[in-house]
Amino acid sequence: QVQLAESGGGLVQAGGSLRLSCAASGWNFGGYAMAWFRQVPGKEREFVARVSGIGTVQTYADNVKGRFTCSRDNDKKMMYLQMNDLKTEDTAVYYCAAAGRWVVEPEGYDYWGHGTQVTVSS
Repeated sequence: QVQLAESGGGLVQAGGSLRLSCAASGWNFGGYAMAWFRQVPGKEREFVARVSGIGTVQTYADNVKGRFTCSRDNDKKMMYLQMNDLKTEDTAVYYCAAAGRWVVEPEGYDYWGHGTQVTVSS
């Protein structure tokens, strides 16, 4: 059974940093692209970053480029999101997701975690 579990969210002041983790279990982790999405109440789930199956390619949403870094460790079945220079508009529930294809649309992802809250205060 495929499972994804996020951790590392919390409350941080603007300009600060957080590192999110996503732990995977029960499947061929390296065979899937992985991504981070985020969502605030009343809005669509938003693509944040993704990393290819072997971790050599990453892409980012324009509003996080240069501040966030997405990486993975296939031996540990983990994915990470290092978030620096956080802004109040980064406040959201962050989800990790896995896809058997290279897409940014949330509909293209097969498996999802339950999310972790990130709150950035001014």
